[in-house]
Amino acid sequence: MNGTRPTRSARTAQGGYAYLALLILIAIIGVTAAAAVQLGGVYQRRMAEEELLFVGGEFQRALLSYAAATPAGQPTLPRTLDDLVRDPRYPNPMRHLRKLYADPVTGKPNWVLVKSPDGQTIVGIHSASVAQPIKIAHFPPDFLGFEDKRHYADWVFVARLPRLTRPGGSGAAARP
Repeated sequence: MNGTRPTRSARTAQGGYAYLALLILIAIIGVTAAAAVQLGGVYQRRMAEEELLFVGGEFQRALLSYAAATPAGQPTLPRTLDDLVRDPRYPNPMRHLRKLYADPVTGKPNWVLVKSPDGQTIVGIHSASVAQPIKIAHFPPDFLGFEDKRHYADWVFVARLPRLTRPGGSGAAARP
């Protein structure tokens, strides 16, 4: 009868191995969960960057539209961001921007305004975030100068006129 029944020390050893295996399994699950959370954070930052580039492009186009629709004798740049949503230079509503977007990186409408030298009008915007961007290269042509920037606040969105080719085919571009 002794040969069919495991001894007390053999059962304790088996229980110890099961406990150790359970601890290892919990550790593996914990490491996997932490990696998933970290990847989720990186994914969210990448999506916020994409949204920041989209919103910045919208502001760039709105500034160009505002300048192109300027009546004679009026300023070609807006005094406030609200002027892009509803242009005060016209009696009927004229919109250059559908709405005032929040900064996708900070989640708040706390854009930093880039003012003209006289401080009266807006020439561009940028994020208030000093976080380091993930994307540092391979930007679309609309975002010249964004390469190798250290902070989102360095991504300044200003109106850029389309490239103009000089007669004679030199391909040189004229930009304001």
